[in-house]
Amino acid sequence: MTDQPVHILMIDDDEDDFYLVSQLLQDISPGQYHLDWAPTYSKAVEEIDKKGHDIYLADYRLGPYTGIDILHHFQQLDYKAPVIMLTGKGDYSIDKEAMQAGASDYLVKGEISADLLERSIRYALDEARHLRIIEENEKKYFGVFEKAHDLIILADCNKNVIDANPAAIRTLQYSKEEMLDLNLKHLFFQEDQCKHFFEHICGIDSSVRTEYNFLTKHGKKLDVMVSAVTLDEQEQIFLCVVQDITERKREELEKQQQQKFVVTGRIARVIAHEVRNPLTNILLAVSQFKGEPVSVEDSQVYVDIIERNCTRINQLITELLHSTRMIELNIRPHGINELTDKALALAQDRLQLNGINVKKEYVKQDVMIPADEDKMIIALLNIIINAVEAMTPGEGLLTLQTAKQRDKAVITITDNGPGIPEETKNRLFDPFFTNKPKGTGLGLTSTQNIIMNHKGTVHVESEIGEGSVFTVVLPLN
Repeated sequence: MTDQPVHILMIDDDEDDFYLVSQLLQDISPGQYHLDWAPTYSKAVEEIDKKGHDIYLADYRLGPYTGIDILHHFQQLDYKAPVIMLTGKGDYSIDKEAMQAGASDYLVKGEISADLLERSIRYALDEARHLRIIEENEKKYFGVFEKAHDLIILADCNKNVIDANPAAIRTLQYSKEEMLDLNLKHLFFQEDQCKHFFEHICGIDSSVRTEYNFLTKHGKKLDVMVSAVTLDEQEQIFLCVVQDITERKREELEKQQQQKFVVTGRIARVIAHEVRNPLTNILLAVSQFKGEPVSVEDSQVYVDIIERNCTRINQLITELLHSTRMIELNIRPHGINELTDKALALAQDRLQLNGINVKKEYVKQDVMIPADEDKMIIALLNIIINAVEAMTPGEGLLTLQTAKQRDKAVITITDNGPGIPEETKNRLFDPFFTNKPKGTGLGLTSTQNIIMNHKGTVHVESEIGEGSVFTVVLPLN
């Protein structure tokens, strides 16, 4: 109970009963209850309409009216205050009728004690409070259901739609009645997607979060992200929250296409830059042949220039193709600790020459992956060499870590060099991009190509003054 008194209205045409209940309430706790009296049905209705009391005690017999009439008036008002019915001894059919009509409890006159009355009032108020909280939550969640922008669908494992919110009806272009008659399989664009969904939501997972393709009533294809969870395992009822990501996917595709144009243009500019110098030398040599007659000695010089620069162009094209083309792999099981150690061994001379300290933090039991040993060692070696060359001689610390994360193997190579500027980091794996005076700019391009051919990924994190971290993630299967 709160510090505020509980306001009670007693509806009873017997003043003695009112006095008796007043005394019982005083015995329970003086000042805790405030009791008002309505001796007639009309007076009771007048007080009920004011909705000024916390709880009501209603006698079943009120002249030409009954306590059931009082309960019906509460229903007409849609007023859900707790009502305790007072009945005569042996009126069990009346007690049952009162409970069915909405009474919170019933007490038999002549058997009412202070403890029994207090307990009945307390339980009725607690129940009313809980019901009010439930109702408020239902209204809140119903508001979310009705106003959500995402599509919300309630369905069962027989593929029947139980309910759908306005966003689902609007987006899928069905009427409410059509949605409730719909078999959920008709929303899926492909049968195998439908099968995949129900195998997970109605199987041992009891949840799904996957991209699918839906069809509207008029056959329009939608890209959607479906998040579903089972609400009632026994009834096999589940809730789907569906995000329409069609526009987002279209924007992503456009962005990918734009990025392809950017990369293509960048490669074209690099090739043009690398090829233009030797090509200019060739053209100058050819122009000498077209001009004044030249001696045999000079002719040989110009032929050597043409041959040397043609060879250079051929080498550039060959290196580019080797670093970016799909490659054949000789796949065998290899441990990531083993591969990292072998790459490290090949860089040992550079490490010693530059005074680089090495720290190894390997997973205790080597993690096996399917890999082409030679090519994977080259990929890791390129990263190690870049790290070595980035660090200050005599002050460098190279940290090699290996780990297993679910169905992935992870190799991390960290240096304490000066870090990589953001604009450089974005171009790090581009063909021919290098900050080294004698670098070809194809080492990390080749590394990325090898790892991608192994169905893996490589990415770099770096902050100026904090060094760089290269992370290679490879599938276990």
